[in-house]
Amino acid sequence: MDKDYPQLYGQLERLLGNLASDIPATMRGFGQLHESAVAEGALSALTKELIALSIAVAVRCDGCIAYHVHDALNAGATKDQIGEAIGVAVFMGGGPASVYGAEAYEALDQFQANA
Repeated sequence: MDKDYPQLYGQLERLLGNLASDIPATMRGFGQLHESAVAEGALSALTKELIALSIAVAVRCDGCIAYHVHDALNAGATKDQIGEAIGVAVFMGGGPASVYGAEAYEALDQFQANA
């Protein structure tokens, strides 16, 4: 599989910006939801990003994987933490999640190589 996850992340940033221009109220609301959902609280922002990554793998969303691997790394995640989060997703999502878990691990390698 020849996905370039850092490139996908950048492309989605641009596309979501375009969408925000066309439907600003909706995207502003989603942005506020995102910001509050991953803010520090009883769970750390890092923990929340790892949860989001696990869900991204389980629901098989390439763009979500790109975003949440990127954001988990920015929140200070280690390769081992991301690997364990992928493991939880595989446990919950079975065979399809194992394929997307492998994709998420590739995304991790790509983002780390570009850091």
